[in-house]
Amino acid sequence: MRHLENHRTQRIGWLRAAVMGANDGIVSTASLMVGVAAAQSTRSSILVAGVAGLVAGAMSMAAGEYVSVSSQSDTEQADLTKERQELLTDPVHELAELTAIYVDRGLDEDLAGQVAIQLTNHNALEAHARDELGISEMTTARPVQAALASAGTFAVGAAMPLLISVLVPLKAIIPAISLTSLVFLALLGGVSAHAGGADRGKAAIRVCFWGALAMALTAGVGALFGVAA
Repeated sequence: MRHLENHRTQRIGWLRAAVMGANDGIVSTASLMVGVAAAQSTRSSILVAGVAGLVAGAMSMAAGEYVSVSSQSDTEQADLTKERQELLTDPVHELAELTAIYVDRGLDEDLAGQVAIQLTNHNALEAHARDELGISEMTTARPVQAALASAGTFAVGAAMPLLISVLVPLKAIIPAISLTSLVFLALLGGVSAHAGGADRGKAAIRVCFWGALAMALTAGVGALFGVAA
């Protein structure tokens, strides 16, 4: 019988990268634009800073995710190669090792041995990857997927404060970007928590706190340099 249930662990790979990308897109771009605006800059300077932040940030997120997740993937592949070799050179020990794992999980020794034999006959490497190494199809590293998800959602997040800066008067840019960014962050925190099965209120408060802190600090820096100039 085919397993048809949907579980949230299936979303771990892309969800983590997507949430991180969107969150960073909003926080970093909004903070950058608020900082530049606080320095008494023109609208064009604010927009240039925002667009540059969007492009640079999206590429940085893509590269960072790809390198990071590729390292995880390389480690997984190295472990699988080692396990494959051990299965070829010492199958008896590997079977005993698998049996011991199932005994530790609560099966009696006879049943654990039967399960280990059947799973080994079915697909020995898959059984050891899942039960010994903790590597499964649902959680395995996917560098390209993570890079694309992170870069794409960063760009979407960064586009939000950019759009606000175009629509509102120059004098209202700082409060408009700050307030709408906090709203976007709260929505993002709630949506990501819902997708992951976590508490939406706590997630929203968490991302809003760090977003507000980042914008406040960059606004202070911008105002300081604006006065100094």
